[in-house]
Amino acid sequence: MFYFARYRLLAGRRAMRMERVFRDRTNPLDLYDDLELVERFRFDRQTILQIADLLQEDLESSTLRNHAIPPVMKVLIALRFYASGSFQNIIADTFNIDHSTVSRTIHSVSNALVRRAPKFIKFPSGHVIEENKVKFYADANFPNVLGLIDGTHVRIIAPSQHEEQFVNGKGYHSINVQVIVNADSQFISIVAKRSGSSHDSRVLKESRVFMQLEQSNYDGYLLGDSGYPCKTFLLTPYLHPQTRQEIRFNRSHKVTRCAVERTIGQWKRRFHSLHSEIRLSPVITCKVIISCGVLHNIAKKNNIPLNEDDLDDDLDDDMEEVENGMAGNGFHIRKSVTELHF
Repeated sequence: MFYFARYRLLAGRRAMRMERVFRDRTNPLDLYDDLELVERFRFDRQTILQIADLLQEDLESSTLRNHAIPPVMKVLIALRFYASGSFQNIIADTFNIDHSTVSRTIHSVSNALVRRAPKFIKFPSGHVIEENKVKFYADANFPNVLGLIDGTHVRIIAPSQHEEQFVNGKGYHSINVQVIVNADSQFISIVAKRSGSSHDSRVLKESRVFMQLEQSNYDGYLLGDSGYPCKTFLLTPYLHPQTRQEIRFNRSHKVTRCAVERTIGQWKRRFHSLHSEIRLSPVITCKVIISCGVLHNIAKKNNIPLNEDDLDDDLDDDMEEVENGMAGNGFHIRKSVTELHF
């Protein structure tokens, strides 16, 4: 009698042990620690959950069917694509889902991030402008800088329509992306809608920020390379500096503007899809680019570090600077800044 009682007790204990909840080995949040999550998805657990919460309303709208993918898993699938630049079938195998599901997920997450871009990528105003000026001035003593502008090319697969328009100066297909960054290496403007054959000056002229800056009364200016026109709101370097003041202007201009090149490099290292060839249509590719801009700003705000394996210099392979032929009306402003400050 004692034997059977003891047997039932042990069996009951075994049953209790079997009811313990184990981690879901298919869920990266249960499988990896924060360092491993940053390595694979570019964000730690807390930030991934924040992003999922931010996009939850959009990502749940199409999940009324059985066995629907939860929003946080959709975010992880898209983050893995942005971070790795892998083929979608590789990501499908990793998450044990269909290739078509990966494609739909990347589209839905990118659309959701693009809708929220105005909240995360916006031109500064008020005291924020003045704070940026102080930070920029501390770099190389260049006064009244609002932001730094530059262009970068994101490779794409040859599109089925208007293929020749996407071939850039280096002979590959791309989207020419215009970015403006602040003193904290965050994007305050991204224009991602022009083909690779478009010149930087044309991308600027056809952008909304061009009209805003021309019509505004901002007390300050952007700094851009010689591929841009010298405007009242955009100062470029002297192509052939003649005086010591002009040389000092160019030196300060170059050192200050290094921050935008550094930001682009960090951006492409964090989201390797921007450095490899994106095998999506140009329209979807542009949404991916904006999405990665939003995510970059979130990473900067949350102090998410870059993976040490990605700290590789000279990652960006942009076009060489060429003198812009577009007329500018900012030469008197540049001369005034040079004479008064340098």
